[in-house]
Amino acid sequence: MKLGWDLKRNLSKCLKAWKSDDDPTPGNFTWCVVLNPYPDIYMMKGEKKYHRLGPWNGLRFSGMPEMKPNPVFSYKFVYNKEEVYYSWSFNDSSLISTVVLNQTSYQRPRYVWSKAEESWMLYSRMPGDYCDLYSLCGVNGYCSSTNSPICECLNGFKPNFPEKWNSMDWSDGCVRNHQLNCINEGFVSVPNLKIPDTKNTSVDHDESIGLEQCRAKCLKICSCMAYTNTNISGAGSGCVMWFGDLIDIKFIPLGGQVLYIRMPASELDDEHRRNLRKKVLIVVFAALGMLLLAIYFFYRFRRRSVVGTSKSEGDYERHENDMDLPLLNLSTIIIATDNFSEKNKIGEGGFGAVYLGKLGSGLEIAVKRLSQSSKQGMREFINEVKLIANVQHRNLVKLIGCCIQRHEKLLVYEYMSNGSLDYFIFDHTRSQLLDWPKRFHIICGIARGLMYLHQDSRLRIIHRDLKTSNVLLDDTMNPKISDFGMARTFGGNQIEGNTNIIVGTYGYMAPEYAIDGQFSVKSDVFSFGVLILEIICGKKNRVRYRAKQTLNLVAYAWTFWKHERALQIIDSNIEDSSIVSEVSRCIHVALLCVQQYPEDRPTMADVILMLGSEMSLDEPKEPGFIKRRESIEANSSSSRKDISSNYELTITSLSVR
Repeated sequence: MKLGWDLKRNLSKCLKAWKSDDDPTPGNFTWCVVLNPYPDIYMMKGEKKYHRLGPWNGLRFSGMPEMKPNPVFSYKFVYNKEEVYYSWSFNDSSLISTVVLNQTSYQRPRYVWSKAEESWMLYSRMPGDYCDLYSLCGVNGYCSSTNSPICECLNGFKPNFPEKWNSMDWSDGCVRNHQLNCINEGFVSVPNLKIPDTKNTSVDHDESIGLEQCRAKCLKICSCMAYTNTNISGAGSGCVMWFGDLIDIKFIPLGGQVLYIRMPASELDDEHRRNLRKKVLIVVFAALGMLLLAIYFFYRFRRRSVVGTSKSEGDYERHENDMDLPLLNLSTIIIATDNFSEKNKIGEGGFGAVYLGKLGSGLEIAVKRLSQSSKQGMREFINEVKLIANVQHRNLVKLIGCCIQRHEKLLVYEYMSNGSLDYFIFDHTRSQLLDWPKRFHIICGIARGLMYLHQDSRLRIIHRDLKTSNVLLDDTMNPKISDFGMARTFGGNQIEGNTNIIVGTYGYMAPEYAIDGQFSVKSDVFSFGVLILEIICGKKNRVRYRAKQTLNLVAYAWTFWKHERALQIIDSNIEDSSIVSEVSRCIHVALLCVQQYPEDRPTMADVILMLGSEMSLDEPKEPGFIKRRESIEANSSSSRKDISSNYELTITSLSVR
């Protein structure tokens, strides 16, 4: 396919959407090459810009870091006096692809024909995420899908209207902290960006021009706001300069470009001081780190004196040598958390509060402080420490150290900047930040973490309290399973256990565990199934979903599944970004996980295979905790079967939190 301009005949070749699926009349949604001074590709809704790819930088479009040489597609961008166009083709001529511009969803999906499935399979989609919407953060702001909130001002700028900015209305963008005066000005580099809209630019594609020459040209022109190379291949060449506000910037962690932004002398001084301060801090923290390391080794090989004579502290001493984990001093943690101040508190659960802290090395930590009245005693504390110290996986939270002094029991974890999964999923506004690709990534990450616990770790570990609040998200939305206080380990060929004390969270517990105290890896599989449904629906399992019936989320999903209407339960926030086959498969897998009997449920290894392939799946059997009684509604002329059946829950007395 070829998209662009024939400059000799002044003809443009664009992709234009139908008005609707049933009406082939041209709509107002288009995808075209626009001849700015620096050509760019835009999606337009009428005269309004909707999405921008960013200009071609010699390797790819600035806003598409994933566009890399590959064995499937070939990409080409031609820019000369006769024509400007972008084209792509298959390296294998037997493959078939189609691109659709959809006026209803305002999306541009690409489909590839699958010979094996004899159907069209989704290959890619534009816009890719919320940050791809044009100028979402206004002028001089940038969008980062890994941040919360997603919009920030560029360094040296501040919100134009702070009140509106803080209420997540970013349309007015940002203004400079200090105005330019063309005296002693310079530039600061901002890496990893989709470079701004090129409408108000001056471009020179001369390959002999390097970055320093481009800087000199921009510096001579007082109205030049920013510059960078037009071609980033090799050492870089060419020069593009921006005049006026910088619009439609996106942060791209991997594969973005560097933009050099003009700053007044006062900002440059601040930047210089910040860089100097960083260098000084690096030296200081390096020395401090070596000192702390020496102290650590001193205490690691010296038997630690027991604080007090309480039984719990005696238990701690007996297990100390088994932990294989750094023991942190209470005073260090008090300094890191500002003496457990309220402003540092980032969460609170059944076992106590969680505080944000920063160690002397600059490492941010999350400190779990067990309350004096907590149900988690020394046994559970030691259990959590020993378990996490012996497991390492990218989808499990990392325990950095622990501390017990002066009746304090503290666990020190790596800090997860995006908090827990429930913070996003169950809030209508925040859940908009989790489109379907992110949610599917989270589902698969949790599955990998559980499989490691059940199968690949040195000990077979049953979590027993898997829920959305115990899944943390790092700064790139990677999920990490946390809170192992209730976990149990199996050795050898042991596959299940029994307990008289039922612990866990109502709504996530498997029937055999909640009623009979029997637990196994299949208990966690049940919890995982509930978790999938909550991620897809954006709803809590424990909420009643029919006013006159005890219908929880599992029963609700099961009802719609039986009537072949499962896709009607998905969160409205992911309707536009969802891939129907993936969502449907995830619902199917979830219902297999929450089946009544543990022997019917798949293992986590099976689940990962199901999620990552197109293998055929068994039909799910009725979920646990459900007794079915069809509700028949009748009127004077006819009767019909209501899609909502009556479900009841029978459960014994539990110890829950």
